[in-house]
This record gives sequence, structure tokens and C-alpha cells, in this order.
Amino acid sequence: MIRRLLPAVHWPSVRGRARADAGPLTLAAVVVAAVTVLAGSVPVLLTKTADQAVRQAVRTAGEQADVQVRSDWEYDDGVSGGRVRDPRSAEELDSLRDRALDQLGPLRDQLAPPIEFAGGPYLKILGGSEPRSFRLAYVAGTSEPAVTWISGAAPRSSAEQPDSEVPYTGDPWPVQAGISETAAARLGIGPGDRLQTEDVDGNPCDVRVSGVFRPVDRDDLAWQVAPWLLDPQPGADGPGITRFGGLLVAESLPDARLAFDIDDVSLTVRFRPDASVLTLDSAERLAAAVLTLKATSGSSAGRGGAAQWTTQLDRVLRDVRERVDAAQAQASVLLSAVLLVTVLILLLAAQLLAGRRAAALTVARQRGTSIVALGTELLLESVVLTVAATVVGALIAWAVAGGVAWGWLLPAGVSAVLAGPGFGMVTAYRATRDKRSPANRSARRWAERTGALRRLTAELAVAAAAAIAVTVLHQRGASPSAGGTVLLPASAPALGALTGALLLLRLLPVTTGLALRQALKSTRPLAVFGAARAAFAARRVLPVLALVSSAALATFALTLSGTVGAGLADGAWRSVGADARIDLPDQPAMTTAALIERVAAAPGVRHAVAAEVTTATPVVVGGASRQVRLIVVDSAAYRVLLAGSARPPLPALPATAGPVPVLVHSSEGTLRAGDTMDLKAEGAPAVTLTAVATTDAIGDTGDVVLADAATLTAAGVPMVPNTIWVTGPGAAAAAETTAGANVVARTDVLRERRDAPLVAGLIRLAWASAFTLLALGLLGFALDAAAGAPERWQTLSRLRTLGLRTREARRVAAGELLPLALVAALGGPVLGVLLAVLTLGPLGLRLFTGQPGDPALLLPWAGVVVVAAAFLVMVVAVVRVEAAVRRRNRLSEVLRVGGA
Repeated sequence: MIRRLLPAVHWPSVRGRARADAGPLTLAAVVVAAVTVLAGSVPVLLTKTADQAVRQAVRTAGEQADVQVRSDWEYDDGVSGGRVRDPRSAEELDSLRDRALDQLGPLRDQLAPPIEFAGGPYLKILGGSEPRSFRLAYVAGTSEPAVTWISGAAPRSSAEQPDSEVPYTGDPWPVQAGISETAAARLGIGPGDRLQTEDVDGNPCDVRVSGVFRPVDRDDLAWQVAPWLLDPQPGADGPGITRFGGLLVAESLPDARLAFDIDDVSLTVRFRPDASVLTLDSAERLAAAVLTLKATSGSSAGRGGAAQWTTQLDRVLRDVRERVDAAQAQASVLLSAVLLVTVLILLLAAQLLAGRRAAALTVARQRGTSIVALGTELLLESVVLTVAATVVGALIAWAVAGGVAWGWLLPAGVSAVLAGPGFGMVTAYRATRDKRSPANRSARRWAERTGALRRLTAELAVAAAAAIAVTVLHQRGASPSAGGTVLLPASAPALGALTGALLLLRLLPVTTGLALRQALKSTRPLAVFGAARAAFAARRVLPVLALVSSAALATFALTLSGTVGAGLADGAWRSVGADARIDLPDQPAMTTAALIERVAAAPGVRHAVAAEVTTATPVVVGGASRQVRLIVVDSAAYRVLLAGSARPPLPALPATAGPVPVLVHSSEGTLRAGDTMDLKAEGAPAVTLTAVATTDAIGDTGDVVLADAATLTAAGVPMVPNTIWVTGPGAAAAAETTAGANVVARTDVLRERRDAPLVAGLIRLAWASAFTLLALGLLGFALDAAAGAPERWQTLSRLRTLGLRTREARRVAAGELLPLALVAALGGPVLGVLLAVLTLGPLGLRLFTGQPGDPALLLPWAGVVVVAAAFLVMVVAVVRVEAAVRRRNRLSEVLRVGGA
């Protein structure tokens, strides 16, 4: 009974059709396999790239990504009213470490070995010509880091008894510490010397140098917590202040506790995430667990009982998650574009295949084969073909990416399976149906209007879907974290391209019709023949949709890549401020002036301008204090520097006798022209600043205030240069010759950002998508030409009997193909640029370019020319190939058989 219900399959017919049409079937299989590789591998590669981005962000963040747990020392009150020296201070650190590991549980596998740290307060080194600070610190990993004492010895206890009791009042308690050989050379001290220091309240401290050490392994993780123990760190305790460090050991740590107040010496254990094993998911689980510990931890009734957790890993991961979500959104947009064009090309190929099989399908129907049986046979063929092609593509994607995103394979797979049987069944049905066209004119007109209304309804539905997709994209973006499905907003460019193609499809017959009417008025028969063939070909729907969509979306992908590239360059300039930036240590003004003259005279340097840049300067605006980036520079010289670059010009600062005029920039609009602000200067009354105009962003901070150096100095705030901006092809080389300064080259920053995993992956995907879309568009053009070739060359062959020459026949054939190529070459790029204007903003490209706002749209003219020229060149190539194929056909056979 079941066999009777199933349609009978005539296997010889299935095999015969497959052999006869092996070429088109193989072509469709290649398209499915190629798109399977792209769509199946990109999401998997993006997941791995996100993991790489997390690892890079954690490494770059350094101590900001550390998970830190701290506690309080136990009270050290003695029975005699003094403080008791606790010789087990290092053991308290071990106890805190063990408790923290127990609380972390399985998540400890995501962390590097813990580092114990006990640091003393800020101390000022007396004497000397430069501001210097000093901090004592005890560090240990699984053990104390190994050092070699090149002179002196390791610190020892300063007490005669391990648990001595010391009165609260009295002379400063002595503490022994070792210093590195670098610090010893800078300070000019050695073993046995007493370091002249005082705390922030001016109280003297008794720090004695026990010895000078050299680390056995500078890469030991313990040193990463306190690198100033090995090398003096400029700016660690404020601009112009160099921090020196003193190394404590387990024996001298109790003395450090007695030398200061009980809360002045920290008790912390730091866990640095192990970037080599982190993934995005595991890092987010780790951050969530630490935040839970932070929220549930607190002080206890007794000191030393509660562990307090702190970390900025969640902020680091939030920034990475934003970039990953943006990358996923952009990848979804590009893959949606590729899949749309793929579906159109598969439909076009299926239409061509159905036209080739029209005669065979008609004969099968006339011999009694049902439509269902024909559909079943064609479905079996398409299923076998699609499954084979998908398996091949999936295997390649698995080899490339290590996995396959099966969900992205459905559109192409379903289209490949259903398009062939669908077109074949429709072709067989139309060829054998007994329904005739009505003789009544009103009935025919009603049928035409019904068909036109159905087509208009479908087109309006596509346009409505595109409008909704663009609206949703602008409202919440295409980020997966925004909630809901990302399919609709991610398909906004694809649906927009399809809508634009439908509009051009409406205009193309009108244009070719006008061309035909003009040609009929001329006396040139070639123009009439070509225009007539073009007007006939303009009625085909799928070719216009496929070619215009492919050209538009290829242009969109190229524009996305070009915009990201230009944004990266602009972001690198904003971060550096010039082609190179020299961050100076504290030094006399005369030394800075001489350095500027030397750098400016170097080969390849156009400009060198000194400035004082302070990243967190407090100003009072509207009664509220705000941290701004204050830039004090010779505005005239800086204006000349910017004039020689691609940056926006700097507005002029007027010289006024009242408030100091400044330029402001605010990414959030908190600072505007006309605002008045007070700048507090140390040891001087506040200076009133007035924002006279806005300027472009300088640096990576949101709020910027730029003042002229001479004007601000006249107001009582002298400039102390700490930055030199250098431009010109030789800027980086000239800056590298500056000894003792930190040099940042714009090319290095640009290279680092361009090579970042997410950015590099996005650019590669954009180029791969553009190439794939253009290749699919050219393939669609070839398929359309192949579908119309028999009828086209049959007509041209008959015209040759009337005296049409071979060269003239080629011109007529080119005239038929040219309108479709022109609408793709001209309309496609224009539509692609329009889509970029409408949709690139919500995609969050600024997260990759390092700019405060969305990057300016950059039209890749070279890519647009290639896209447009490719379709025009394709016309010439197709005509030549067709002419070569048809050259051997005899004219007598054309007239007798009626085919070319």
C-alpha cells in the first residue's frame, strides 16, 4: 500500500538527465561547496579569534586584569601597651593565599600561580635635584624570587627578640631592605647606608640598605607585581616623580609592619589570569565568580578574618565583549550578503537548467509521467548533489576552522535542494497544461492585472522587510548581546540591495524601451536589432536581481574594509598626536629646547612641537569638578604642524586680557564653546579659562582642553614640556635617537591595531566577501548569457542570411547583453555606497579603529572601478566565447532545424 502511495521513480531518466546536464549541475555543486566553506568556517574562526582577542586584552591590560584579594593584619597590641612584632607575617600571607584558592575552587585553573604582596606606604627621598619616592615591598610566588647579592646581604631582623614589643611612641623603628643594582647606581648608596626618607606627613623613617641584589630571573611572575623593585619607574607616583623600591624578605617584613601604622602596609594576594588557557567564556565565568566573591565578601568582627576581592577584569572583558559583538555583527552582515547572492545565483542556475530540460520534461509528461513523479526524480537528483557538495565544503571548513557552523549552511542548502525541482515542475506544467488564454479582452486584462498585483505585493513585502531591518539595526544594532535575533538587523544591507535591485528592475524595461524607440527612428539597422534584443532581455527578473545585488554588496564590503582602514589610520594619529611622540622625563627647560632643535634638524623631520600633556587635570565647570586632558602648547606652531597633515585645522586662539581662551573637545558634549572653567594651579590662585571654540579630539580621552603656552604662562601657570610631537617621514627615526625617553611611533600603533585578531579577521572577511560576491555576480552574468544564447544566436544566424556580417552580429549580441552589464556596473556600486551610508554607523566600527566616534566613510575608488569594469569586460568575453562556439554551425542547419 505504501509503495502505491509513493510516486514511481524512473531511474534511467534520472541518470540520463544527470549525465546530459553534468556541466550545470557541477557548477551548482561548486557554488554550494564554496559558500559552505565560507559560511561554515567564518563563525567558527570568529569564535577562536574572540578567544585570541581575550588573551591579547588580558596581556595588554597587565595588572588591571589581575584578581586581587586583600585582608587586614591581625591587631598587634601587646600587654604592655605597645605593638608586638609578629615573626609570622609571611605566614599570614600564605594563609590568605590558601583561603583565596579555596574560594576560587575550579576557577583557579584559569589563573597563573598566586603572587603574595605586602607593600609599604609612599615615602619621599630627601635631597637630590629630582622628585623621588620610595616604597618597601615583599613579594613571593610559590617562594620568594631568587636573587644574587652582589654586595652586602639579605635583610635581617632589626629586633633582638623575634616577638619584641615596641612602644607606640619613640624613635622610628629601623627596617632593613635590599635594593637593586640599578637603584643603587642611581641613588649612589650601598650596603650599610641609611636612606633619608619621610612619609607624607613629614615624619622621618629609618630605612637601612642591607645589600645590593641582582635578580636571577627578571621574568619571574613575582617581579611583575612590583617592577620598581628592579628598575626605577618614572611617573609611578605622579608626573615627574621616579619611584625606587626596597626589597623585603620574610625576616624583615615584621619590621616593616612596626615601622608604619598597622593599615599602611598592605596584605594582598594577586592572581593574574593565565592568558594561554583563557577563552571568552571562561574569562567571563571567572570575572562573574570574582564579582560574586567581591559582593559577598566584607569585613568581619575581627581583623584578618575577611578577604576582600577586587578586580577590573570585568571591565577589560566588557570592552573585549563589545568588540567581539561588533565583529559578530559585521560578520553576520557580510555572510548574509553572500548568502543572498548565492541563493539568487542558485535560482538562476536552476532556471537555466530547467530551460535546457524543457523538451525532455515535456516529453516525459506527454508519456504519462505525473508532475509529482517528475518532482520526486528532480528532488532526488538535487538532494544527492547538494549533500555531496555540502559534505565536501564542510570537510574543507572543518580542516580550515576546526568546526562547522551548520546553521549558516541552511539558506544555500535549501535553495540548492528546492530550486531545481521547483523550476523543473513549473516548466513541465506550463508546457503540458490545457489551460488556454481567454479570448475575452477584459478577462486577459484582469489576469494581467492580477499577476502585476501579485508581483507588486511581493516587491512591497521585500521593501517593508528592508525598512524594518534598517530601523531595527539603527535602534539596537546587530550585536548578539542586544537581545533578540540578529538575523533581521544583520540582513539589512542584503535586503536593501535586493530592494534597490527591484527598483532598478522596474526602471530597466523603461530605459530599454526608450532606447528602442529612439533606435527605430534611426537609419542604422544594427542599433535597431541591438535595442530590440536588449528590450527583450530586460524582462528577465533573476539576472537583474542577482547582478545588481552582487555588485552592490561587493561595493559595500569594500567600503567597509576601506572605512576600517582609514579609521585605523585616523585613530593611530589621534592616539599619538603626530607621526611620532616623545614622552620626556623631568628635565630642565633648556635641555628640552636643545632636544627640540636637534630633533627638528634631523633628516626627514618637518615639524617638532613641544607640549605639556596632563591626562587627568581637575577643572571646575559649572560648579562641578571634572577631569580633563589638558594640553598646553604653542598654538601657532601646533597649527602649522596640523596644516601639514590630513588632520582638521586648529582654530586660532585670540589674545585677550581677560580669561585665558582655550579650545575644547568633548565626546559626550559636556564641554562646549562658551563654557567657563577654573583651573587650579599648585601654589597659585585658580586661573579662569574660557572655551572660545571646539577642536578635534587629541588623544584617547573624552574631554580635552587646549591652551596656548604663552597665554597660560602669562596667567601664572608656566608650561613644563613633557611631550614632543614630530611629523615627517623621518620622525620615528629621529625620535628613536632620544635617550631616556619613551618614543611612540604612529606606524607602530597602526600596525599593532591592524594586526589585532578581531581587526585583521574583519578586514580579511570583508575582502573575501567582496571577492566572492563579485565572482558570483560574474557567474550569474555568464549563466544568464548561456540561458539566452540559443535564442540569441538563432536570431543572429537568420539575420546573417539577410546580409548581417559576423562582426556586426557580435555587436548586436553585445548590445543585448550591455544593458544588464551597465545596470550592474553603474547601479550596483551606487546602491552599495548608499547601503554603507545607511548601515555602517550602527555596526560599531569605532570599537576597532580606536576613534571617539564612528569613522568617516571612505569610498574605495579602485575597488569600485574594478567591480564596474568586471561586468563590462564580461560582455566582451561572453560575446567572443559564444561567437567561437557558434562559428562551426552551418547556416543551412540553422535554417533547416531552427536552432543555433
